[in-house]
Amino acid sequence: MVIKLVVGRSTLNVTSIYAPQVGLDEEVKRRFWEELDGVVRGTLPTEKLFIGGDFNGHIGSSSSGYSEVHGGFGCGVRNGGGTSLVDFTRAFELVIVNSIFPKKEEHLITFQSMVAKTQIDYLLLRRCDKGLCEDCKVIPSENLATQHRLLVMDIGILIKRKKRFVRGQPRIIWGALTKDTALELEGKLVAIGA
Repeated sequence: MVIKLVVGRSTLNVTSIYAPQVGLDEEVKRRFWEELDGVVRGTLPTEKLFIGGDFNGHIGSSSSGYSEVHGGFGCGVRNGGGTSLVDFTRAFELVIVNSIFPKKEEHLITFQSMVAKTQIDYLLLRRCDKGLCEDCKVIPSENLATQHRLLVMDIGILIKRKKRFVRGQPRIIWGALTKDTALELEGKLVAIGA
């Protein structure tokens, strides 16, 4: 699912995904990555891109070999699904946002069942927009489903306001006025008034 929002002069593309589970056929997984590839390629470079969802993979706690996309903060050990994710983020110059910020384990775990605690839900954005992200964490008390936990990202988008043009008398900006130019201006004004 893709939602396109226009905020001020910025266009935001918010994409929600659900990757195939570990036990599914490799052909199903290949089609998923191809479709996501199409979504990313279909988003203009001038627009903001946010991808979030259940990637059903573990990126692990180590950024080894992927430091440009993985911030070094994660859980566990990278598996095949996690390798597919970090390879995808590298290919499209994205970053895995919830690996950037150091957090306690309870703010990293996105999936918790009776037998497992893991991180399989991720938020991605373009590397060039990484500065927009102010924080990313799991809110432990909020459950989207019985096992998944709410993952949130704080972003800061600057909305530029148009300058108002007021008709009427021209404005005089006195900040750059020096003593010499003030005396020169006084002489001209006196000459006009005489």
